[in-house]
Amino acid sequence: MGGWRVRAVERAADGDRGSFTAELAAGLPALLLLLLTGLTAVNAVSAQAGCLHAAREAALAAARGADGSAEGERAAPPGAEVSVSVDGNQVRTTVRAPVRALGGRLPRITVVATAVAAVEPGAAERS
Repeated sequence: MGGWRVRAVERAADGDRGSFTAELAAGLPALLLLLLTGLTAVNAVSAQAGCLHAAREAALAAARGADGSAEGERAAPPGAEVSVSVDGNQVRTTVRAPVRALGGRLPRITVVATAVAAVEPGAAERS
């Protein structure tokens, strides 16, 4: 009776042959896709933070009467577009930056940040 149990275990082990390879072949692409998605998200969040910093710098500079576009471009991530508009007593800046998705053929993501600042008194006379 003891020999029967050993043969049953051997047969069960024979049926599992190659299952690790099949699971790896199915799971590895999914894991790689998850990794690329995570790295792209980290890259996008980093670019978003850079755009927000640049928008704030541009808004404060423009509110003080300086060239807000130049300040924003200096602080912005590479390839970013900075726009500054003054409407009465308010300055609004917008910074847009492309984020390349990891994986060569995927479309680019664009992150946008906007900042608003009040024009300081006397700033119109300084510029």
